[in-house]
Amino acid sequence: MSDQPRRYEDLAGFVTALVENGTLRAGMRAPSLRKVAAQHKASMSTALQAYRLLEDRGVLEARPRSGFYVAAGSRVALDKPAVSSPPPKAAKVTVTPGITDLLEHAANPELVPLGCAIPSAELLAAGRLDRFLARAARTKGTDYNIYTEPRGDAELRAEIARRALRWGQVVAPGDTAITCGCTEALSLALRAVTKRGDTVAIESPTYFGLLQVLESLGLKALELPTDATKGIETDALEKALASKPVRACLFSSSFNNPLGFAMSEAKKRRIVDLLEAHGVPLIEDDIYGDIYFGKERPKPFMALRPKADILYCSSFSKTVAPGYRVGWITAARHIDRILEEKFALTLCGPALPQVAIAAFLASGGYDSHLRRMRLVFADHIDRMTRAIGRSFPASTRVTRPAGGFVLWLELPAGFDSRQLFDRALTKGICFAPGDVFSAAGRYRNCLRLSCGHAWDARIEKSIGTLGKMVHRQLED
Repeated sequence: MSDQPRRYEDLAGFVTALVENGTLRAGMRAPSLRKVAAQHKASMSTALQAYRLLEDRGVLEARPRSGFYVAAGSRVALDKPAVSSPPPKAAKVTVTPGITDLLEHAANPELVPLGCAIPSAELLAAGRLDRFLARAARTKGTDYNIYTEPRGDAELRAEIARRALRWGQVVAPGDTAITCGCTEALSLALRAVTKRGDTVAIESPTYFGLLQVLESLGLKALELPTDATKGIETDALEKALASKPVRACLFSSSFNNPLGFAMSEAKKRRIVDLLEAHGVPLIEDDIYGDIYFGKERPKPFMALRPKADILYCSSFSKTVAPGYRVGWITAARHIDRILEEKFALTLCGPALPQVAIAAFLASGGYDSHLRRMRLVFADHIDRMTRAIGRSFPASTRVTRPAGGFVLWLELPAGFDSRQLFDRALTKGICFAPGDVFSAAGRYRNCLRLSCGHAWDARIEKSIGTLGKMVHRQLED
């Protein structure tokens, strides 16, 4: 794939920013194709492609023999969510009942799929990956119908290490273990550095699957104030480390689920420095790191502080094959303990999926697939954000994620998203209510929407329906 898609996306992003900040207002003429092409040193065809994309998104409208104009209602005027303010005490985690209810409905193919953060099959490289799997089974099926060593397939670990070098992260294959998705990686990391009753500091809100792991291990969660754009508040982290017995921290390095924020490198270094000063290990969740909308992949904590006590966790579940359940954990200081836990829990992972993904990575197809996915998800998020702006109350706050494929909506205090959830199911719509993203059931006035499925009339209509339901519920 050439750089052309990136060029027209960059141009589209430039014009969208002008609309969002009010420089271009509804009814105003957009810069001419010739002007915008010259300013950005792009071809006229690239500029036209960008404007056609903005026309499809409802940002611009073409007028015969007149050019392109900003469409009415194109600006998303909704504010971003406020910085969270969880209680400053560690809490017992009790989320399983609410999560079980959500997952049961999210698995129903009859419902509009806004609930689970899983990309639709048609957006993934499943077909090509399946061919690698079939080839491995056909040519060496007998060889792979065995237990692997607890670390997992050696070639896959080597491919993971080679990819990490691109953003300056040194990953030793011997310090890496292949896991059953990122969830097992996070569980193994927690088992390696904590014991039942310990306190783990986390972002707030945070992924409900992580909360479920904390609950199953009998760990307490200390939720930290978190900005939807910049990440956790470092002052709050520093205060917590100085005054509370925090045994470990578990943070997303990029695009936390559900907020989608991107922390600066300076902030990441500051966080690691604080943890090092207090002797607290960092468990790093980087499952969304490859789904970035900027020009470069954000560097993980581990790449910025290679010698720090960091347990790095990731997976291919969000980018290529959720059904293969292939993730990994890298942690030089704790690998022996991790392997002991891995051996006791699952012994090893299935060999064939690991071999297939290793071959897929080696073929070079993963990078072109990621480029396409990033464009698709950025487009889906843009379309859904605009649909929310058209349909939801003006008091709604919505995130502007820098990567990933979820949106977090904050409604006025007192709104009950669990009540909305129950009502939405009767309309054939499933989303994730906000209370499952907190250890203590906070964020009941919030909800998360997944943008992981192809944008179509059904999804657009469902956003309109949800918006009307929110209006009615606020009026009740």
